[in-house]
Amino acid sequence: MRILVFQHLDVEHPGIFRDFWQEDGHQWDAVELDVGEAIPPLEDYDLLVVMGGPQDVWQEDIHPWFIPEKAAIRRWVMELKRPYLGVCLGHQLLAEALGGKVTPMQMPEVGLADVAFTPEGKADPLLAGLDEGMLTFQWHGAEISTMPEGAVILAENPACATQAIRWGDHAYGLQYHVEITPTTVPDWESVPAYAESLQVALGPEKAARLQETVAPRLADFGQAARTLYDNFSRILAATADRKVA
Repeated sequence: MRILVFQHLDVEHPGIFRDFWQEDGHQWDAVELDVGEAIPPLEDYDLLVVMGGPQDVWQEDIHPWFIPEKAAIRRWVMELKRPYLGVCLGHQLLAEALGGKVTPMQMPEVGLADVAFTPEGKADPLLAGLDEGMLTFQWHGAEISTMPEGAVILAENPACATQAIRWGDHAYGLQYHVEITPTTVPDWESVPAYAESLQVALGPEKAARLQETVAPRLADFGQAARTLYDNFSRILAATADRKVA
């Protein structure tokens, strides 16, 4: 399988999914949109994965590459009908590209947080084997406030009602970070925009202990990521024969 990855920051990459892709012999190409790399022909790929970043989806005047990125996502999902997985900003971009709306939150959500699966989420093949919900790692200050037509909410919590969504049976968005690795927290703490939201959300004392707080959970996060990956692999297999050229 050939995987195309849109990145918006060099340290916000597919994380643990890179290990899974390597194990399964998949090829993946990362396009770093924030430094001006061009989007390649979409037809050459089987899966589009869009990662997070410190930008906000409405900042097209500051980041004009959002315009072709949203167009590519819309074409990928609606016209080519190929599998899509968006994480954090990639989750929000999916909603915006399909006609939804993303707006700022009153308070950033950073650190560990539980999410509960909706009835649709409990029945969705992506979340099979994860019980009624899951502990997640969060780092965002915006949320999907208006869902695209035809999309369903799969997970929610009091801080954000759109923690996971699905459009059709092939496009998924996750507001939380399932790709987390041991270097995620220190890497992201060095990003000014993330450091600011960390302080606002947690305060100085808890912010300083975030890596210490997350470390004991990494094994559980890895197992959850593996379950999601295996589930999504089965979804990919089921939709492969419907790929539109």
